[in-house]
Amino acid sequence: MDKLRVLLADDHALFRDGIASLLTAWDIEVVAQVANGAEAIKKAGELRPDLILMDINMPEVDGLEATCRIKAQWPEIQIAILTASDDDENLFEAIKCGAQGYLLKNLDAKEFGELLSDLARGEAALPKTLAARILTEFARQSQKPEAQSDEEADELTPRERDVLKLLANGMSNKEIGAQLSVSENTVKYHVRNILSKLHLRSRTQAATYAIRKGLANDNTAN
Repeated sequence: MDKLRVLLADDHALFRDGIASLLTAWDIEVVAQVANGAEAIKKAGELRPDLILMDINMPEVDGLEATCRIKAQWPEIQIAILTASDDDENLFEAIKCGAQGYLLKNLDAKEFGELLSDLARGEAALPKTLAARILTEFARQSQKPEAQSDEEADELTPRERDVLKLLANGMSNKEIGAQLSVSENTVKYHVRNILSKLHLRSRTQAATYAIRKGLANDNTAN
């Protein structure tokens, strides 16, 4: 997590201060703290942090709307929802907006740190219980008639399809590179192309897309 620059967005000052102290102890730079989504959008544009830890229930602009607007303007900024809400509707909406993580405030410090490390590596950060719920939901949706055209998927190269399959199976960039005998930077290049071609905003969205397409358990990549 070296040089990770974090923006905190939460309307509870005491909670923000506690998280800021924890991050500072881990040598993570907290570039700003804000109390609502409108301020988060403004500071995101001004400071371009690596990561925003975003609460949902905030005044003026809530965290979900702020996430959608930030990811639309600055897709390179990672956003992880940090909330007390484990409501499925909020969880799925956050992922649709492009959030790379959904963290609950009842996490212990060790798991919180591990999930931040995942984010720092460009990977999705979801506690196992929430990840299972996402897989269940998209497995259910995959049983419905597919309304979306497959034209975008047809644009993927064979190598990009291989990367997408392994990504959907939960592999990190390093693990994908080892599986395909390519560098981690090459994997990152393929992931960027996949997101662009499929009009997606995050690895999590790419993984859920692949799950809907039945690729998650396809281990045919060479």
